[in-house]
Amino acid sequence: MLSVDRLDAHYGLFQALFGLSFEIGAGETVALIGANGAGKSTLLKAIVGAIRVRRDGVLLDRQPVGGDAERLQLSRGVALVPEGRRLFPSLTVKENLQLAARNGRRGPWTVERVVREFPVLASFLDRPATALSGGQQQLVAISRALVCNPRLLLCDEISLGLSPLAVNEVYDLLAGARKDGLAVVLVEQNVQRALAESDRYYCIQKGRTVLSGRSDEADRAAVAKAYFGV
Repeated sequence: MLSVDRLDAHYGLFQALFGLSFEIGAGETVALIGANGAGKSTLLKAIVGAIRVRRDGVLLDRQPVGGDAERLQLSRGVALVPEGRRLFPSLTVKENLQLAARNGRRGPWTVERVVREFPVLASFLDRPATALSGGQQQLVAISRALVCNPRLLLCDEISLGLSPLAVNEVYDLLAGARKDGLAVVLVEQNVQRALAESDRYYCIQKGRTVLSGRSDEADRAAVAKAYFGV
């Protein structure tokens, strides 16, 4: 479905990714594991078109799409749930969802469906996005991405700062969405949770892939060493 081939990425003169390769198939969930500053979020930004990269460094359905604008990537079915949610604070939850639906692709996920599938949303649809708890905002951020009808959903630190109960609610929402064959990339600081929720994993260190494999076969000691760079 999507592959990243020996990708370099820069912020001005600072190089963040060094020849990194990565791939995900349709319906897969893949976890990106690594310490802060390892390059995980940069990889997501490169995939979604938020930073300029080599055109043939990102392939979607074997076609080069690297460096294309975020709006164009969204039209191809690539959506990002960014770290910090970034909901529109002046809009209600319902308005945030409706705006995303208008700018996304046509498909089975509508505002009505996400409310039907995840009824907890109904209790705060008419509230301003800023009046919600962190967990509620994260549910809205994922739902906002779903109504764009993505084929590939990129989730950046979706459990950061949430209570254990809120984290469970967020992952329950993702599990329901994956039943439709959605491919998901998880950036997750909780290594145990990342492995439990994914089919495969990549450990990234200083902009390079240093370990990868099936999540259910992961050697926890090896993953910990790769995470901390020892």
